[in-house]
Amino acid sequence: MTWKTFASAGSSSAIGGFDRRSFLKTAGALGLALPLGVVSASSLWAQAAAPAGELKKIKFATNASAICLAPVFVAQEQGIFKKYGLDVELVNFGASTEALLEAIATGKADGGVGMALRWLKALEQGFDVKITAGSHGGCTRLVALKSSGITDLKQLKGKTIGISDLASPGKNFFSILLHKEGLDPIADVEWRQYPGELLQLAAEKGEIQAIADGDPKAYFWLQDPKYIQVASNLDHGFENRVCCIVGLRGSLIRDDLPAAQALTRALLEAQDWTVAKPQDAAKAFLPNAPKDKTVDELVGVLLSQTHNHNPVGADLKQEIALYAQELRDVQVFKQSTDPKEFAERVYADVLTA
Repeated sequence: MTWKTFASAGSSSAIGGFDRRSFLKTAGALGLALPLGVVSASSLWAQAAAPAGELKKIKFATNASAICLAPVFVAQEQGIFKKYGLDVELVNFGASTEALLEAIATGKADGGVGMALRWLKALEQGFDVKITAGSHGGCTRLVALKSSGITDLKQLKGKTIGISDLASPGKNFFSILLHKEGLDPIADVEWRQYPGELLQLAAEKGEIQAIADGDPKAYFWLQDPKYIQVASNLDHGFENRVCCIVGLRGSLIRDDLPAAQALTRALLEAQDWTVAKPQDAAKAFLPNAPKDKTVDELVGVLLSQTHNHNPVGADLKQEIALYAQELRDVQVFKQSTDPKEFAERVYADVLTA
């Protein structure tokens, strides 16, 4: 696997008469480990992979610490990128979302994958980056110590929630949930920032009453019986909502549509591989996992997420518009932003172009 550090700055609809989510569910029930290069959900809805020839060089940004992005490593290790005619260099980004999107927009990277509720606000500002697919749902959780007595979102009124940063997906998502529960996420709760490794300590010292964070940390906190999950981005009506998205630089789509198509299809096929063979995904992610975790434990994290939910087309535009409306409701988006127009602007349909 080629790595470079960047520190500077399943749709549910049937396609072609075939429902790939139903296919994967049936395959899983039958215990089939699908060799996707032979017969797969992706091969039944996507166009054929690129013909043999010189590989197109691509720089693709991801987050090495986020297990929900394990399919990206699957695409690299299982030769899926090469199958689609791509020679992909993975760029591990450690900078701000704005810096990452600027890097994509200016051609320092050709694309990336990340959390919608971290990207969408930045995309509202006009970066030349287009969303081409959803990756999966899940991976953001609100947890509390059982001793706090908090079991419901409404009990957070007047309480303090710990977050890793003030623009985190956890803060944005649970602000949306609190608003839906009738609370003001600005006035009724306090958000307090801590380094990620200190969030548990802050909870145990009573400085915060809940933690909003992502997997794998949040998943493994819940393995400790002292903790309880209050909510996640797979409940309260978000069971079928994507949380991570694929974004490509606008100039790549305009100037080299076949490469944009190939990259998007490869990533979707890697999602299918992850659903059919989660152990492969866990093994691909293992070098980046906490040192004490096993492949089986990582499989547990992946199975708690919805890697069979990767919307494209009208489905994805609808989900983007819903997020835009919700972010506007909690004063993250500008009140002048039209959610449907925003979704049309930031989404690019490269699969049927």
